[in-house]
Amino acid sequence: MNPIFIGYAFLMLAIICEVLGTALLMKSEQFTRLIPTLMMTVLYIGSFYFLSQTLKTIPLGIAYAIWGGIGIVLTAIISTVVFKQSIDTPAIVGIALIISGVFVINVFSQTVGH
Repeated sequence: MNPIFIGYAFLMLAIICEVLGTALLMKSEQFTRLIPTLMMTVLYIGSFYFLSQTLKTIPLGIAYAIWGGIGIVLTAIISTVVFKQSIDTPAIVGIALIISGVFVINVFSQTVGH
């Protein structure tokens, strides 16, 4: 199997774990609820494990930009849909700029192995 594909698969797992962990951070109520706090901890550990596996094939700066960018977008969506928190127009513009940056990195940068 293609190592770059495996790297991106690990990166997607890292992002999923990080986003779910962040959602549980909200549910932990400042670490006062045991089960959400424990689940959040496990998911964050999983996220960093998968991110470390990603770094075998994808450069750190690129992997972290994608991890952070997609994580921000998904977390904003979860905060709006699940937690009923609103985001204003400047926040939406900022998120669009993050998506644009991740797109530019992946399409135009010679740093990313394709």
